[in-house]
Amino acid sequence: MLVKVKVEPRSSRRKIAGLHGDALKVKLTSPPVEGKANEELVEFLGETFGVRKSAIKIVKGGSSKQKAVEIEGIGPEALWVEV
Repeated sequence: MLVKVKVEPRSSRRKIAGLHGDALKVKLTSPPVEGKANEELVEFLGETFGVRKSAIKIVKGGSSKQKAVEIEGIGPEALWVEV
């Protein structure tokens, strides 16, 4: 499944903060330096959706706050998470 994600780095805690337009807004504690925020995003999404990190790929926006993330092994119903 391809998911649009808006990342907010350097937040006080990591969480899904709802929707930002048609994208899932994710707050992360890592800074956007040397790929640390991307690594944390992959780890956090894996924990949130119950998939291994290798099932998650950032396919677009690696150096941007707006990303397209492919998550294998989930369907649209998985996006109904409590925020």
